Parts: sequence; C-alpha cells; structure tokens
Amino acid sequence: MIKARPNTERIIREDIETIKAYEKAYGVKMPYIDDNGDVKGLPEAYPRVVAGVERSGYRLAELGRKAVREGVPVLNPILGRNTSEETFNESQHMYEMAEKLGVTLFQFVHSEATRHIDPLDGIELIEQSRGKGGITPRGEREFVEMGGGKDHPIRINATGDTTHLNVINALIAGFDGTDIGPVVHVHFGGRGIHDFKTKVVNGYKAVQICAENNIFMQLDTHKHINNIMGTDGMALAMCLLSEGLAVHAGADSALSAIQMNVGGINILADLAVVKAFRDTIWSEFIIAVPETFQNPPGDLIAEQAHFARMAVSAKLAGANFYRPKAAENVGIPTGESMAKAIWASQNVFENTVNVNINDPYIEERKRQIQMEAMAVLTAALKREEMLKPEDITPEFWLQYNDLELIELIVEAGKGGILDTPRAGGWDLKRFVKTNRDKDGIRRYLPGYTPLGVNEEFMPITKEDVEAPQDYEIVEKEKVVLATVGADAHVVGINMVKEAIQKAGYEVIFLRGMNLPETIAEVAAETKASVVGVSNLLGLGLTLFPRVGKRLEELGMRDDVVFFAGGRIAEKEEEHAMFEKKMKEEGTGFLGVDNFFGPGTDLDECVAWMKQAIESKKNK
Repeated sequence: MIKARPNTERIIREDIETIKAYEKAYGVKMPYIDDNGDVKGLPEAYPRVVAGVERSGYRLAELGRKAVREGVPVLNPILGRNTSEETFNESQHMYEMAEKLGVTLFQFVHSEATRHIDPLDGIELIEQSRGKGGITPRGEREFVEMGGGKDHPIRINATGDTTHLNVINALIAGFDGTDIGPVVHVHFGGRGIHDFKTKVVNGYKAVQICAENNIFMQLDTHKHINNIMGTDGMALAMCLLSEGLAVHAGADSALSAIQMNVGGINILADLAVVKAFRDTIWSEFIIAVPETFQNPPGDLIAEQAHFARMAVSAKLAGANFYRPKAAENVGIPTGESMAKAIWASQNVFENTVNVNINDPYIEERKRQIQMEAMAVLTAALKREEMLKPEDITPEFWLQYNDLELIELIVEAGKGGILDTPRAGGWDLKRFVKTNRDKDGIRRYLPGYTPLGVNEEFMPITKEDVEAPQDYEIVEKEKVVLATVGADAHVVGINMVKEAIQKAGYEVIFLRGMNLPETIAEVAAETKASVVGVSNLLGLGLTLFPRVGKRLEELGMRDDVVFFAGGRIAEKEEEHAMFEKKMKEEGTGFLGVDNFFGPGTDLDECVAWMKQAIESKKNK
C-alpha cells in the first residue's frame, strides 16, 4: 500500500512553477501535475529499492545506534566532486579504506553551490556559477545509479532558498539522508536571494517532506553558529526552535541529527557542549565536526594533530557520527586524502580509552549553556516565566501551531533575539558582540548581549576586550566589497571589511551571492575607488575578469584598484598549480591587480591597497 503524503503533494502543488524552473535549470525530471490535477512522477516513500539497494533514513539511524553500542563514532567523510563519475571514482579510495578497516561510512556527498539559489528568480546567478563546489542535481541521480550508497549510506546538502526542492531531488535520486538546514539558523539567511522568513518557511517544507518520506535529516547546526562568532547557548536555542518545527511536521526523532563543532582546545568545554545538547535536544543523533583553523599552520603535521584532538573529544563525548578532516586539502579534497583522514580518525577512536570524565566543570558549563538557551527561547517565544530544559518536550511545541511558531522565529531573528555577530541574512538585525576567551568558550562583551533577552543568563567575558567600534571615516575613497557568483562564504571578506574600516575607509558591503556586473555597477554608482571581490569555489578565473570588463565598459577600470581573494581552485590537486602561476606571472590572468588568499595578513592587504590608491592618483 502506497503511503499517503499529503504535505509532500501539497508543497508540490503550491510550488509547481519553481519546480518547473528547477527542472529546466538543472536538467532533471521532477514531479508534475497531470491534467486531472494529480501529482505524478513522485517516487514512493522510503524504504524503497533504488539501483538494487533498499534505501531509507533508518539505515543511518541503525549506524548511529551502533556507534552508541560500540562507543566509536561512525565516520561521516565529505566528498562530492563536480561530476558523478569524478565523485564515484574519488569515493573508491574511501570505500577501499573502509573495507580495510572493517567499518561502514556515512558519506556526505557535497553538492554544487548553485542549489542555494531559487531557480525561478536566480537563474542568471545559477548559470554563471555552473559546476563548482560539488555534485550537480543530475549528478546525484547518476552517482546512485553507478553504485553510490550501495554499501555506505549517503546524504546530500540541500540548504538555501529552496531546500525542499533539493530534498525532493534527493528522494528521487535515492539518497538516504539530507542536510536540510539549518531551518532557523541565521547564517543561512545569507545563502541565496530570499529573505529570512522565506528561508524558514521553505526549510519547514523540507522537514515536512523528510518526515513523510522517511529521509534522515541533519536538521540544524551548532557548527555554523560557531563559525560566525555565535555562542553555544544561542546555537542550542536555534536548534531547539528547529526541532519545534520538526515536531509539527510529524518527524521521527530517530531520523534527525544536530551537527556540532568540537574545538579541541578545551576538552572539558567540548564534553560540556555536547552534553548540553544531548540532554536537551529531541533529535536522537549528534554529528560532530572538527573546527578548522581559520589560519592553518604551514606544518601539516601540526594541523593533523589539531584534528586528532577533536577526534578524541568527539569519542569521549559520545558523538554518533564524526566528520574526518583532511589536513592537506584546500578545497574539495581528493578521495586519497580523505581516505587518509578516515584512517587517522579511526586510529584515534580505536586507540583512545573510552573513559567517563566526571569533572564538576562539565556539569557547570552544561548548565550555563542550557540557561542561556532557555533565556533566548523565553524571549523568542514571548513567555512570561523562564523556561527550563525539562519543559522542552514535543507536547510543549504543540502548544503553538506551525504558522505561529514560524512568525515567532522570524520576529526573533529580525528583532535581535536570535543574533550572532556575522549573521548572514540581509534582513536580520545585528547587535551582539562576542569574544572567544582563552578557555576556548565564546562569550558576550558587556553591553552587547542579545536584545530583549535577560542578561542575567548570558555568558559575559571577564577578559579585557575592547568592543569593536563604528570606525571613523577619515579617508575620502570608498571601497566596495562582495562575494561574486553563487558563493555565500563571507567570513574571510568580513575580516577584510573590518580591517579596511579600521583604516578609516567607508565600505559598501554587498555580502554574498552577487553578479559580477552588479558589483561593478554599484562601484560606479557610489563612485568607489576600490573594488574587492571573493570567491571560494574556484570561479575566480571566469568571474573576476567579468567584474573588470564591466568596470572598463563603465570607463572606470584604469582609475579603480581591483583586488580579489578566496581560492582560485576549488580542488585540492589544482591549487598548487595556480599558486605557482601567480608567483611566476602575477595576477593578470585573473583580471585583478592583486590576490589575497586564505591566511592573508590583513595589515599587508590594507597597506597594499593604500599604496595602490596613491599610485592610481599619481599616474
């Protein structure tokens, strides 16, 4: 008997025009509505046999429970290349290593960046950023037909404007799981072109589809909040709100995971944050992800040691899944380097005694994280009495209807209750300021806690930290900064922005996801003297020159300082070649005056920019 899926069919009917645009943009056959008004082309829910294998989110639930029984996290390596053939061939290195070690992997197949964008409204941006960042929607289907996911269950990342459409594609392809989120997470207010409310609504649709089709979902994430300078308690509050929506969708907690960062700096803090989440969340599983160096050391042995510390934290914290990190990769890793990381992580797991550390610090830190989260939730949900962790049950969330809960979430995001210093959404308030203290914990600066939240429960740094101020503009030149193409990675360019503002320049910051021509046109409109662009997907070779070309068409190129950053090559094996080319030939082949990649000294970048401005004046 075919399972009834009223929400899935309703969503398809509601968004049929966007589904048609998705089909056209990515060249894949999607569900449709026939002349009788019936939904056709939607495969059966899981469990379902695809390419000779019974697929289901419960394959991953079984792995997560095995990790609990054996005390060893299941490895969740990330590997998705630009084509199905490449992805499959590179994955063989990982599969061979898994066979050698006698383990089953949970493979995260990374997908191309364009799926973050609504194909109905952003087709131009999609077409400009084709085939970079990972596998295509069509490639998903081909990868499964080739044998992907046969022995090792797979999930795809499906974040962005139209998460729910990517989930439908994953179901058609035969992926057991998907990264649907984050649903509430403010970072992804910046991915794509939609406002925060639309993203939350579409995220909820994705959860509903997962619930009705038994798809394993990474529902939300502590990791990205950490990346954008948010606190542990704020991340927990956001994840709990996402879980509230999952409860309304009728999802099974056995098909839900929360992604965590473990830092490896303070093992007690790592254990405390995982415990705080484990003891509060509804989701059954935790996926631990190592926190990467923002500026990795040149010595790869040191970097691998850094990852080893985090693998120890993940094991002792009882994570169900752990993402091994390949130290030598600079973008999309090779299968060979990821296989080495699998071996290294498994070696750490098998050679670390599974001890139970009962330091009182862990319980105290856990309590602090939970109290911050409860204070944020109390404000976001407009409760009169302070919530307690034990209050947050499925029955608690059902006090609200789903539309009411969405409105509260959106209002809290726009009102500064759900807040991080580098929140991505263009329509979100940004007020809080934080500091990563020497013990590895991020806390708020005095006077900069979330708006409308009881400050008594907010962690405040005791370190002598000067709050970043609105810098005085003392220079007359203006600087336009933006990421170009389907790239929403703004951490690096944010750092450049702050350094340039500190030097006294006015910065027009366009954030992520911009057409090359738009950046040049904004520079012309604002009479900017400097343009800086970034792309981490290896698209600079094609997109940077287009910014320069448009500047030239506008009669500005000779007068504007134009520099770029990010990664020239998305793939590990190509990066060294381009670095060598820049060293020998300069940056002319990129169409820019200079290039500053990861690890750049910001003072050197600003000093070069000042000198370049003067040179343009005196030419």
